[in-house]
Amino acid sequence: MVPTTARAPTVEHELDGTTTEYDDVPVAGDHVERLLRELFTEHWAEITVGPILQGAAWEIRFVKAPTLTMLDGYLTTDTGAWHFHLCVGDTRAGGRDDLAQIRRVARAAFFQTTGGSCTPLSYGLRLWNGQGEQMLTVFFPNPYYDDASERLRAPDFTRTALWEDFRRRYRA
Repeated sequence: MVPTTARAPTVEHELDGTTTEYDDVPVAGDHVERLLRELFTEHWAEITVGPILQGAAWEIRFVKAPTLTMLDGYLTTDTGAWHFHLCVGDTRAGGRDDLAQIRRVARAAFFQTTGGSCTPLSYGLRLWNGQGEQMLTVFFPNPYYDDASERLRAPDFTRTALWEDFRRRYRA
């Protein structure tokens, strides 16, 4: 069953020395779909998306507003040249309830990571499926980098405003 309320904030210490604090987001109903629709339609030019795993970092920037569609619980984000699907709602999963539970977003959390080798701080949103596998990471504007991903001479913490606004409105 998909949890309907958020968990208390959690802290994870990674092997690379980074520390990530997570504030969970409710995943029931259309909460995650609404969050992603707002991000991908109104703020697509400000964010970077992709899975971030040990040994692989997909840091994708949209060059134009993607088209969003929903079918059988899957939110499709389509740029024309490429697209991805995220199971954010109820799905038939070929009539298999066990697969439906695994495929749907089971956990979503806003995060702040400190101590990274590329940047001292990063701000984002992460989604996991019912098996605890990462589905997507969304990076919000970073106070240490400009919109062209060039390092700033001094951090600009006004760049965290979008993350702070989404975190305030979408977490429990």
